[in-house]
Amino acid sequence: MAVFVALGAFLMTLAGGWTAQRVTDRRHLVLGLAGGLMLGVVGLDLLPEALEAAGDEVFGVPEALLLFVTGFLLAHLVERLLAARRAAHGADEHGQRSPQVGLTAAAAMVGHSAMDGVAIGAAFQVGGGMGAAVAMAVIAHDFADGFNTYTLTSLYGNARRRAIAMLVADAVAPVAGAASTLLFTIPEGALGAYLGLFGGVLLYLAAAEILPEAHHEHPARSTLLCTVAGAAFIWLVVGIAE
Repeated sequence: MAVFVALGAFLMTLAGGWTAQRVTDRRHLVLGLAGGLMLGVVGLDLLPEALEAAGDEVFGVPEALLLFVTGFLLAHLVERLLAARRAAHGADEHGQRSPQVGLTAAAAMVGHSAMDGVAIGAAFQVGGGMGAAVAMAVIAHDFADGFNTYTLTSLYGNARRRAIAMLVADAVAPVAGAASTLLFTIPEGALGAYLGLFGGVLLYLAAAEILPEAHHEHPARSTLLCTVAGAAFIWLVVGIAE
């Protein structure tokens, strides 16, 4: 049942990526929506789950929050190192983006989707009602995952075929994750630590890259509304799941 339900996440992820491809003439709106979706996923979904799963504290600070900050700083460090490398080879730091950053971010999205599948499988092990609730939340926000995976990969200068390959990998990931629960389970603390770290990386990309790019050439009110709508959509998904 868990694997069958995860096929819904597979289809929703592909639908999100397809939508991102079809609106290329409204790129600023796509980026504004993607930034809002990413912000909503981090603040309303990933961090609460991470804090619940990784409840230990280190010097008075929850472990999940420390890893969240670590993820943010790690993403910043990687981007600065790549920028310095491009500058050393005569590239324009502000005019070019490193494809590796986009691929790394997309790979993190794939990992997150695999954890979504694991969550579906684990929830069905608890009970049918729990499994249905978790599956509904995962399927709903996997549309946003597919949208963001394609957008992140293509934004950083990767070819369309690479963006599609990462989208397909992101779609397959929840099915593989759900199937893996037939073999093993991930400790709750480790899952929470991963979610915290990934949340920091995702927030950096949204705040430092996606949203500034969305408003750079088109500082329109409609772009801001798309950002708010993206965050509100994730709020709706989380509220329905609860």
